[in-house]
Amino acid sequence: MIKGHLEDLEFSDAVEQKTTLRCKKGQQFIMEGAPVNGLFFVFRGKVKVFRTGINGREQIVRFAKDGEIIGHRGFGTEESYSIGAIALEDTVLCYFSKDILKKTLLDHPKFTYDLMLFYANELNRSESKVKSISQMTVRERVIDSLLYIHRKFGELRGFLDLPLSRKEYADYTGTSEEQVIRIFSALKKENLISVKGKKIAITDVELLKNEINNHNFFLDS
Repeated sequence: MIKGHLEDLEFSDAVEQKTTLRCKKGQQFIMEGAPVNGLFFVFRGKVKVFRTGINGREQIVRFAKDGEIIGHRGFGTEESYSIGAIALEDTVLCYFSKDILKKTLLDHPKFTYDLMLFYANELNRSESKVKSISQMTVRERVIDSLLYIHRKFGELRGFLDLPLSRKEYADYTGTSEEQVIRIFSALKKENLISVKGKKIAITDVELLKNEINNHNFFLDS
């Protein structure tokens, strides 16, 4: 989103006054409930975005990578962040303050228009996600999460390039850690995936897709 406009914004206050942050793996840089002061752009790295659900359980909303923005849903509408964000590996972020962003939106109409389209697409995906999750079995949601991670992050030496714990898979798919472990075990026996610690490899992407083709939907794009 922002990356595509860097050339247009090259000499604007947004670029000149941005703050560069370096986060270590496991470092939280957005605290849920903290005041909204701006948004973050992932220059390099991987991030998980989450919110606290019922009984204090963490619910992972999405994962972000190079070129994506975080904290945008609170910009201009809320006084505090409704989400938290943690670096999943050493990550470099660019931070844009709320005041600078407002000025940029007023000065660059094409950027403002594209941001409006981005928000509309985000809303559409969120609504579709809620509808489809309600129609999926737990196994289908877990499979869908594997395909989403494969599509978004690709592979590194044959394994998904986003090693997650079983709990993180559970927090993303809205199920329990025990159910994720059982489903992974079944998928492994069916030769659909292979597992090495936290690392997971999809043996045959098309075979895995066949399991959820009826839904014609993935948890995220």
